[in-house]
Amino acid sequence: MVSKKSRTEVRRKKHMKLRNRFSGTAQRPRLAVFRSNTHMYVQIVDDTVGNTLVAASTLQKDVKAELEKTNNVEAAAYLGKVIAEKAKEKGITDVVFDRGGFIYQGKVKALAEAAREAGLNF
Repeated sequence: MVSKKSRTEVRRKKHMKLRNRFSGTAQRPRLAVFRSNTHMYVQIVDDTVGNTLVAASTLQKDVKAELEKTNNVEAAAYLGKVIAEKAKEKGITDVVFDRGGFIYQGKVKALAEAAREAGLNF
């Protein structure tokens, strides 16, 4: 009997394949995205030293106050704008986009496009 792997296992495997291809440096850190059923989390990471430089999520009070729901495309787009603004304050303009094994559509795509429009280059 063939057993089917869970979606989270498949996503983790895809993410590890992606992470083997690139990593964030001090000049070009990694923009990592994670989404759950209820929230989205984004952080900019320097993998050479293992530091999170900037982070944002739909759990933060200031972000949550602006949103009607925390798990839709509009929330993802707003979060992309927030992370880009925080990154520009820290002097970060160029990043490597890590979609976290998620398919580049819907919420992940909205977040990426909003971050690009707000000034991040990737």
